[in-house]
Amino acid sequence: MPIGAGQVVLNYLSCVCKTKSITMKSMTCKQLGGACDKVFKANTFEEIAELSKQHGTEMFHAKDEVHLEAMQEMQALMQTPNGLQEWFANKKKEFDALGDD
Repeated sequence: MPIGAGQVVLNYLSCVCKTKSITMKSMTCKQLGGACDKVFKANTFEEIAELSKQHGTEMFHAKDEVHLEAMQEMQALMQTPNGLQEWFANKKKEFDALGDD
């Protein structure tokens, strides 16, 4: 009995999952310029930055005072030429240097 395309895909994914591990790394809100110890887990720096951004948006809408202060510090970075780009580059290096969870 021939196997269907769906079964072929499932077999392939099963092999890939066994040979390639998914690497997750963790950083806290504070490590990413925020104000709390909430932990974000992601595979890439871009993913962790997006999680941090979503959290920041939630804290902004909640008018969380300590997060609003941290946001003001981030805004100050944006006032200097290349300030935010350098900050991102440094945080990416920090993320890349982390061990996998």
